[in-house]
Order: sequence, then C-alpha cells, then structure tokens
Amino acid sequence: MKSFDLSLYLVLDTDLCRDHSMVETTMAAIAGGATLIQLRDKKAGTEGLIRVGRELMKAMEGTNIPLIVNDDIDAAIAIGAHGLHVGQDDLPSQIARDRLGPDKIIGLSIESEDVAQKVDHTIVDYVGIGPIFATATKPDHKPAIGFDGLEKLVRMVGLPSVAIGGLKGEHALPVLESGANGIAVVSAICGQTDPEQTTAYIAKKLKSARAYLSQ
Repeated sequence: MKSFDLSLYLVLDTDLCRDHSMVETTMAAIAGGATLIQLRDKKAGTEGLIRVGRELMKAMEGTNIPLIVNDDIDAAIAIGAHGLHVGQDDLPSQIARDRLGPDKIIGLSIESEDVAQKVDHTIVDYVGIGPIFATATKPDHKPAIGFDGLEKLVRMVGLPSVAIGGLKGEHALPVLESGANGIAVVSAICGQTDPEQTTAYIAKKLKSARAYLSQ
C-alpha cells in the first residue's frame, strides 16, 4: 500500500552535497523533519544512481520515509526504491506504471495548464508543480509560474501536489495557501552547513503556516 507525505520533499543535489555526502545530508534532513527524499543526479548514470541509491535505502531503513528516484526507471527497480518521478521529457508515466506495478509511487512534473489537463489520475500519484521561481539548481527549467500559477495548476490537476523551484522556508505559507500539500527544496537543505537545523527550520515554518491557515 502506497503511503507518502509531500510536506517537506528533499530533492538531493550531488554537487551541493559535497561537504555532507548524499547519505549524511539525507539522514540529517530526515532527523530535521523531511518527509520524502528524491535521488536526482543526471550526471551519475544508471550505475552511479544504483550505487548511491542502495546506500540511501540501507541508511533509511526503519525511517518510513520513501525514496523516489528521478527519471531512471532501471535504477529505481535495481535499488528497490519506493517510486519514480518523471518530467515531461522523460519516460512516459504509463510505461513507468507498467514496469513498476501498482504499488510504487509515481510522481510527474507539470508546469502548464495544458500539461495539467492531461494528467492521468489512474497512473500518477502526485505532481510536482513549478518552477515557482527561477533556480540555478536546474538550469534547463521551464519559465517560472509564481504562486498564482501554482494555485491555478493545483486546482486544475486535482492530485496531491508539491511546489518546487527556488523555494525556502519563508515560502511555506504562500505554498500552502495555494493549495499544494507541501514544499520541495534543493539548495535550501543540500549544501547548508547544518542540514538538520535548516530542515527543522522549514518544518517549523510549515507547521506555523498550517496552524495559521486552520484558524
């Protein structure tokens, strides 16, 4: 049975994790309150992803935090990851579902109304919406959509969603006000001097935002 929480979604960045390894950053982030981890490294190749992914799976055992692999389905299967995240230029989500089976998590990036209207709810479990802001961690990203664009796409797609693209703890309130379930971050945690402390700060901002919105 699939179970995942999009509240604080860490997307790992190899280059930014130089000072703290991918495993060290991940475990510190989980200790600080990260609820889902994505392994993303376009330069590692399948073998490189498998090596790091297996290290992550071993370290994360017992945490109940899912590990999602970005784009590379062969790596995801070899690792025994909990799911796969694909973009519009990656493997079609239908093929991903066919190969992974019904129990794995499949996430899909969307950045426009046209794409949002075509999302198949029988295949995709959640969507990543963005970029909210332009970001240097993904140089080939689509044009920024801002929080107005986020709110429009959240309403349109009707699936659990996480906002991504240049986001920090200070953006927790506008992200949740837009209707998204959570915030995905890269540089706000990876490469920080104390990843656990910075994650805990974002988690605190999310908690405060939820409390404010529930009033």
